[in-house]
Amino acid sequence: MPSQPAIFPSPIPVGHFLEVRDAYSVHYHEVGHASADRPTLVFLHGSGPGASGYSNFHLNFPFFAAQGFHVLVPDYLGYGLSDKPDDIEYTSTLHVEVLRELLSKRNVSRAVLVGNSLGGAIAFQYGLTYPEQVSKLVVMGPGGVEAPAVWAGRMSGLRCMSAFIQEHKTDRASFRTLLEHIVASPQTITDAVIDSRLPVWIEQPLAVFSSMKVEVFADRLAQLQMPVLCLWGQQDNFLPVGHALIVAGLIKDVRVVISSRSGHWFMLEEPDYFNHEVMTFLN
Repeated sequence: MPSQPAIFPSPIPVGHFLEVRDAYSVHYHEVGHASADRPTLVFLHGSGPGASGYSNFHLNFPFFAAQGFHVLVPDYLGYGLSDKPDDIEYTSTLHVEVLRELLSKRNVSRAVLVGNSLGGAIAFQYGLTYPEQVSKLVVMGPGGVEAPAVWAGRMSGLRCMSAFIQEHKTDRASFRTLLEHIVASPQTITDAVIDSRLPVWIEQPLAVFSSMKVEVFADRLAQLQMPVLCLWGQQDNFLPVGHALIVAGLIKDVRVVISSRSGHWFMLEEPDYFNHEVMTFLN
């Protein structure tokens, strides 16, 4: 059986564990049960040191669970409380296939994928690969819209994160500085935010980031047939807000929201507004 994580005490609430690929343990939170009447909401977190499903979406998924939705909030391999092997390649394709297995084992036949950053790229790739299973997509500052060579060099947040990972910093002050690059207001980065992520980062192998490869979708986004809601923070330092216009120009059925009040973590910086917009879109 796959091992459970060594982090103790846990930096995030402990949910459930499930074996995937006959080798690894994936951690996830779940509320409710899959139903033929309503799609499951699957919350897909972003990348970055210490990320997890809970830390990305703890201000969101309980709201939708209270509205009667079945919700799943997984940690990808290499993140959160899931296994973190150092001998695999952490590609978006890996995450898509592990998600496919998780949904199958949790009896989910129809889903709305809600993804931030890397999670947005995974949502796009899943929607393109398994369109019959996806009823709608919600993405916030998604990756995969354009080749990184075109834009990555000018994003201050990415430069800061790259240096942080390469130097493998683990002190609290440096970690706070990194997280403050992600948001529009430094006040968003509370001690609780740091406490939920720093212990996870300390346990992550560098392979999680050095081998990370995200598919670039470009014109393939035009193949998406399901409705898409795309939200972007005007002050995003990691993925260019201009990509929102590319998304708007390519996807057939899309609504785009750009907020001057948010950076890269729209769902945490404006949780009430985010929850309302998504609920309206779902209805």
